[in-house]
Amino acid sequence: MGTVYSEITLLNSMDLGKVTEGLLKKENVRSVTIRAIADTGAMYMVINEEIRQKLGLGIWGEKSVLIANGQRITAKETEPVVVRWKNRQTACSALVISDAKVILFGAIPMEGMDLMVNPVTQEVVGAHGDREECLIL
Repeated sequence: MGTVYSEITLLNSMDLGKVTEGLLKKENVRSVTIRAIADTGAMYMVINEEIRQKLGLGIWGEKSVLIANGQRITAKETEPVVVRWKNRQTACSALVISDAKVILFGAIPMEGMDLMVNPVTQEVVGAHGDREECLIL
């Protein structure tokens, strides 16, 4: 199977909480829409430092992770980020690999939205159809 890309939107979850509390206007939520690699072999959402700063995500800690080239590195782990794909959303932490050239849409956020990569069409689809899954603020 080739490389599968998907458009996703990342949002600062703390900003969304402030919207619900009436402390922030919806249009002021920090967000970024990106083209990410849908990587079922990667467990986590992986972003670079530039995206972390755009979203204003805090760092919760660090994780030791094995990357695709077999190297073990230590990556920063962010506070939860909301990941949106079409009509679905989930929240998860992201790993920050400072100089990452591509963003990885890993198994945890994909599973959180009941998504999979269709090997025939090579696109991200709902694992159990594409019915409405959630209401988005």
